[in-house]
Amino acid sequence: MGERATTGRTAALLLITAVELVIFLDTTVVNIALPSIGADLRLDEAGLAWVTNAYLLAFGGCMLVGGRAADLLGPRRVFGFGLALFTVASAMAGLAGAAWLVVAARAVQGIGAAVTVPAQLALLTRTFTEPAARRRAFAVWGAMGAAGAAIGTAAGGLLTQGLGWRSIFLINLPVGAAALSLAGRLLPADPPRRSGAAGRLDLPGAVLGTTGLLLLGYAIGALADRGTRALATILLAVALVLLAGLVATEARAAQPLIPLRLLRVRQVIGSTIVNALVGAAHVPAFALLALYLQNTQHYSPLRSGLALLPVAVAALVTSRAAIPAASKRFGARALLAAGLALQAVALAWFTALPSTVDYVTDVLPAALVLGVGLPAAFVGVTAPAVTSVAQPDAGVTAGIVNTAQRIGSGIGISAILVLAATVTGTAGYLSGLRAGFAAAAGLALLGCALTLILLRSRSRSRSRSRPIPAPATLVSAEGSDR
Repeated sequence: MGERATTGRTAALLLITAVELVIFLDTTVVNIALPSIGADLRLDEAGLAWVTNAYLLAFGGCMLVGGRAADLLGPRRVFGFGLALFTVASAMAGLAGAAWLVVAARAVQGIGAAVTVPAQLALLTRTFTEPAARRRAFAVWGAMGAAGAAIGTAAGGLLTQGLGWRSIFLINLPVGAAALSLAGRLLPADPPRRSGAAGRLDLPGAVLGTTGLLLLGYAIGALADRGTRALATILLAVALVLLAGLVATEARAAQPLIPLRLLRVRQVIGSTIVNALVGAAHVPAFALLALYLQNTQHYSPLRSGLALLPVAVAALVTSRAAIPAASKRFGARALLAAGLALQAVALAWFTALPSTVDYVTDVLPAALVLGVGLPAAFVGVTAPAVTSVAQPDAGVTAGIVNTAQRIGSGIGISAILVLAATVTGTAGYLSGLRAGFAAAAGLALLGCALTLILLRSRSRSRSRSRPIPAPATLVSAEGSDR
């Protein structure tokens, strides 16, 4: 019986992490394909940015709704719905004949991802209840997210050069179909659905939160561009008003989208702030590397993608060989700080990329360091928040923390690419890329500093590590797992 249960948990983990890989792969898979998409659909650089940002901003803006839906309706149901939506949208993007349809499909993909990811984390906490097993599960999950970004770049090059840009979206279809067919058998069943659960979803909060976050993500990124600065300032003010309205609404709501008590949990608020910086630092790095290798070193899409594959290999090896033990010995705070410090080192290394590259000495060492740092940060920033709250709040907590990373990613890639373009106009293309890497390194270093300031050490937080109870149900969590 024990062996069968272990096999079942392993199969569930493989399913969840395979979907995680595909979802995070789609954050970067389009980078190398952008020139081909632009040429085929007659999109300029501003339009191409929305092929990326439509996904990132919808992903971040809708994740709070996805997290609360997982809590109210059951994580397995919500996981299936989100994955089905993601898969259908992938088909729409791959078959689209017009630019606007690609952008719209990418936004729907982002909504599907936003619904799926919080449900994944809730399913992991239900499946793995022992501290050691949960640490290993989060390590694998974190590695898949980190590897997805790097594998997306490699796969994008391979697919674009071999089968055309449409294949980068259509490849999601068999994975989505297989995962949907297996979910009912491999994932833990949802608790009995309470009568009227869907009606308890906080629709005013959902509208205010989603709209406010989408406008905030667009406005902050657009502030860096002189051509859109006036509109961005107006939208930023509107976004702040909507988010203030969200706080007021949640304080009065019987079933709030964001239970404000969660914002009193130090691990939740600290992880949220730092995770925004994790996204803002690492996602632009892959775009900058692809631009450097293709536009200055004249790598083909395939060669450019394969050049970044060591990031994924390092992430997978590190997650398996080192992260569970490091998490147990040093705690999530130290793991997160170390991961961000390693990312800062790698990104600072890239600021010295020469006009003529030697891949083995100029790119590979930093790529390996980045690959080690990414899964450490992903696991270190997610596990403390999700395991510091009661089980009924696990989905919405995952939504809060991961919303921050997606919004941070959208803002980061917009602002850093605009910065690179601005510097390019005065100092040259390579100088612009170097400035972008420097900005990303600074964000990673800031995240490291805030980790040490905002997240208490394990010894100081042990007495406060019990989850805050939900209003109706008390569920304890293992303090030793943090």
